Amino acid sequence: MLELLMNLLSLCWRPIEGNALVGNDFSRDGLLWFRDIGKYAAAADFSMAVIQANLVLEDQSQIESGNFGTFVGIYDGHGGPEASRYVCDHLFRNIQEISAGNGGVVNSNTIERAFLETERGFTSSMVDQLWNSRPNMATVGTCCLAGIIFRQTLFVANLGDSRVVLGRKVGNTGGMAAIQLSTEHNVNNAEIRQELKEMHPNDPQVVVLKHGVWRVKGIIQVSRSIGDVYMKDAQYNRAPINQKFRLSEPMDMPYLTATPSILTHPLQPNDSFLIFASDGLWEHLSNETAVDIVHSHPRAGSAKRLVKAALHEAAKKREMRYSDLKKIEKKVRRHFHDDITVIVLFLNHDAAGAQQDQPPVSLRSALEHY
Repeated sequence: MLELLMNLLSLCWRPIEGNALVGNDFSRDGLLWFRDIGKYAAAADFSMAVIQANLVLEDQSQIESGNFGTFVGIYDGHGGPEASRYVCDHLFRNIQEISAGNGGVVNSNTIERAFLETERGFTSSMVDQLWNSRPNMATVGTCCLAGIIFRQTLFVANLGDSRVVLGRKVGNTGGMAAIQLSTEHNVNNAEIRQELKEMHPNDPQVVVLKHGVWRVKGIIQVSRSIGDVYMKDAQYNRAPINQKFRLSEPMDMPYLTATPSILTHPLQPNDSFLIFASDGLWEHLSNETAVDIVHSHPRAGSAKRLVKAALHEAAKKREMRYSDLKKIEKKVRRHFHDDITVIVLFLNHDAAGAQQDQPPVSLRSALEHY
């Protein structure tokens, strides 16, 4: 039975090689890559864009769409690109396999199990096996935002501070409300700091204000991630990892976790579009501004338009022109803004019943040679 379900899922989700977003399928403007418009399940539209700021692009993202639903992943790496690349390669596949063993059903339990299995896989294959040659794998991690539309229900699972915002029509007014559907795990949020303090009542230094920014143990800003195993298990918090990551006191329990916050949202007829983006976008744009930009312009180029709006704001904060910011090369660019990834999904409720007639799609925005 399990083998039959896996065969069925593989047929549903088989990618179309010609549509895969690799290489020339992106348009390019300097460090900005974009796909202005495309089609996913139920003949609905999507828009994707990514701007690089780091020397090596640490953001990764993907869309997978087939007969049983649609998957969107935004992976905001830190300390290197390895964790975000690993998650892009494995999280969706783990959701496929675990849901197949659950009768083909996606729910909060199967999603959480897939996140934890992805964490175990990264630890065993990337950290343990490379410990002697590349111990820095213990200090690489990634935020992880996943959205799954399954049978007209949206599941949002999140680790870290990427965000998904829903644009919802307000009656017949022509207006659009901005509704955040993800929980963020950044310790600059007082609720997240309190959560950590309650988990570590005997550690007054579990969160530390450093250079005006709150950090877990004075090191990292997020309390949940995949990777960052040096903050999860004492066996990785030792030489030969870099001294700046080593804790002076014993680690009695993990400081970070890979268990996601999961929200379930039955899609409504007035739900118009979803904006999935890494923290680099939300650092410069509010939820309301982002929704207004998408709502007030044509669908084509929505993601690119959001990225450019964020860059304009980043330039303004430094009292410089956007045209001058565009001239700054990767790595140096990180002093002005982070890598930014945006995927906008437009919801097509009228065609929901036609999903079975749509070819499967497998799209990835990340290129190895960035």
